[in-house]
Amino acid sequence: MKQKIVIKVSMHCSKCRTVALQVAAVAYGVNSVALHGPEKDKLMILGEGVDVACLTEALRKKLCHATIEIVEEVKEPSPPKPSAPPTPPPQIIYCQQPPQFECYRVVADPSPAPCTIM
Repeated sequence: MKQKIVIKVSMHCSKCRTVALQVAAVAYGVNSVALHGPEKDKLMILGEGVDVACLTEALRKKLCHATIEIVEEVKEPSPPKPSAPPTPPPQIIYCQQPPQFECYRVVADPSPAPCTIM
């Protein structure tokens, strides 16, 4: 679960900002750190599984004052649903006529003709 955390830190100079960014950047689970707010006195931290209390305590040790302002879950946009599967091309049915046969039938002559040679 991704988290968005905003911590207000007392940062009086650029050195304090650098220290705050370094402390936040090395914390477990932090993906990105940015300065936030009109006076750039807040850290906006994005990450997964960040221990907010531990991070705030580390900032307090280095910079004396840090307060948690916002901790919220960041919902990732759901992937677009795939449209209906494409319809298969129409099936083509080939019709073949069976081969033509000529039928012959042998018919026996019921009355044989007398032999004329003998």
